[in-house]
Amino acid sequence: MQALTFREDRTFTIVQFTDVHMKSGGDADRRTLELMEHVLEAERPDLVYFTGDVIEDKECDDPLSRFDRAVSVVEKRRIPWAVVFGNHDTEMKITRQQLMDKVSGYEYALAVSGPSDIAGEGNYVLEVQDATGRPAALLYGFDSGCMSTLPHVQGYGWIGRDQIDWFVRQSAAYTSDNGGTPLPALAFFHIPLPEYAEVWEREVCHGHKYEKVCCPKINTGLFAALVEMGDVMGTFAGHDHVNDYCGTLHGVRLCYGRATGYNTYGRDDFPRGARIIRLREGERGFESWLRLADGTVVTEQPEHRPETR
Repeated sequence: MQALTFREDRTFTIVQFTDVHMKSGGDADRRTLELMEHVLEAERPDLVYFTGDVIEDKECDDPLSRFDRAVSVVEKRRIPWAVVFGNHDTEMKITRQQLMDKVSGYEYALAVSGPSDIAGEGNYVLEVQDATGRPAALLYGFDSGCMSTLPHVQGYGWIGRDQIDWFVRQSAAYTSDNGGTPLPALAFFHIPLPEYAEVWEREVCHGHKYEKVCCPKINTGLFAALVEMGDVMGTFAGHDHVNDYCGTLHGVRLCYGRATGYNTYGRDDFPRGARIIRLREGERGFESWLRLADGTVVTEQPEHRPETR
């Protein structure tokens, strides 16, 4: 597996593509690919992270070939990339294991299945190393599932307690190896946590909320674990195509990506695009901005203040 390292200028830049929704060709797929090409050319990232719904498999003529079409934009540029799956990637025609088997065959893919004894495919952590080869930052990926598997609970799936236990073990080990100081870390998943709704209601946020937060009905406690372990500075989700806000709750910055794909719902006044994330070696924090389809770079978004109660 290719090592991720901070650049000589001590930066590391990630492009988040989310909800690409590649289907079966046509103009919408073409426009999506052109947008991705434009973003990669302009930003020259060190890593691309797909946060789910790369394809909409029940609408695809050939899901695996359409997935290939989507990620080939990154592969041909020889950019390392990672992926966590969404609820639409494996709805009907393929399984998560089949899709992860496909991912493992790419030269620049860093995603792995992860432990076989916990829920999902694609629970893993990537290290961003310093010049000496030591981990200097961490990138956690979580499989947030599809739909609820409990007949008496409606709605979307959730990150399970076994996945949270895995994260806690990983985080504790890295902190111990770092002399007791948590390494700066980010987390990526598709379906937003319930705290994405809470942060909008309670804290100052920046960005847009044009639809409700489509989070699971069950809160399994991942956010509490993130706060307690102290390494994850920010989380990045997709799923809700016309939300793109960020807000900080209990020291963790909860961020949406910017929906990338044209083959799915959106708003005329909400251009497709990508979120960009920049880490700096030795610093706890990150910068983030949006790059839109027309080339616009959005560094400041409108402020939302919660209603006073």
